[in-house]
Amino acid sequence: MEKQKKLISFELKGVMLILSAAVLWGTTGTSQAFAPMGSTPMTIGALRLAVGGTFLFIMAMVRDRKFYRNIPMKPVLAAGVFVAAYQIFFFWGVSLTGVAVGTIVGIGSSPVFAGILGRLFLNEKLQPKWFAATICSIIGCSLLAGNSSTLTVSIPGIFLSAGAGLSYAIFTIFIKILLPGRRAEAVTAVVFCTGAVLILPLLYGADLGWTLQPAGFLVVLHLGLIATAISYILFSRGLAMTQASTAVTLSLAEPVTAGILGVFILGEQLSFIAWCGVFCILLGLTILTLCKPAKRRGAAR
Repeated sequence: MEKQKKLISFELKGVMLILSAAVLWGTTGTSQAFAPMGSTPMTIGALRLAVGGTFLFIMAMVRDRKFYRNIPMKPVLAAGVFVAAYQIFFFWGVSLTGVAVGTIVGIGSSPVFAGILGRLFLNEKLQPKWFAATICSIIGCSLLAGNSSTLTVSIPGIFLSAGAGLSYAIFTIFIKILLPGRRAEAVTAVVFCTGAVLILPLLYGADLGWTLQPAGFLVVLHLGLIATAISYILFSRGLAMTQASTAVTLSLAEPVTAGILGVFILGEQLSFIAWCGVFCILLGLTILTLCKPAKRRGAAR
């Protein structure tokens, strides 16, 4: 009984960390909407990784100057590739199909990808509560995406956003592989620095004059420090305590946050059915959060 209580407390802490990260991620699309003229999805994604990666690197160096030791480079390179791909696909998709739809499709598709990949490569058992929560959340995403009176749908934008969802799921799998026996901050720093190096060539010849404007500087700072560095530290710590499939489904708190911010900050209008979609997503998150986890060997370490 005591062991089961510790297991529940352990996984609940992981859930709370991931939900906190997802709320911070939900601000990215809204933040992009405030970027000055001249900004592009490519430059925003590249600068986000560059600022976030630099901050994570400094934090890791302060704690341990050799933080990168004993971290295998092949999984790091793979994770870096997909975290870079996510930035490009996400911001490009959002630019074509809007903040709400782009966020919802990108994050709404990722639990399915993560569930399949987690089962194939991590041998994770997909629990009944995951199926129930994911179905509720996908229904909610569909309602939220399809019934807002001010939203438009771009087919290329949908595919790009789905590509972001797949990239995010693959990135999560590699982070999960790298975490055992290592500090979340060190793993996150190495991966994001790798992603930043890979995506920085996109800045060559780009017009970065908009970053010198107060609004542009604040957007880059917010995306790099809050919506990347801090949020992914929270996510990595939480991922060490939960399954990859569960972690990605919990990330659906992001489109809920994005939708609410879209209404109250950007002036987007959501219909009654769209609000029902928000409720369905929250119901799915509640199922994952409140349902007792199945017994799992070695979880309470």
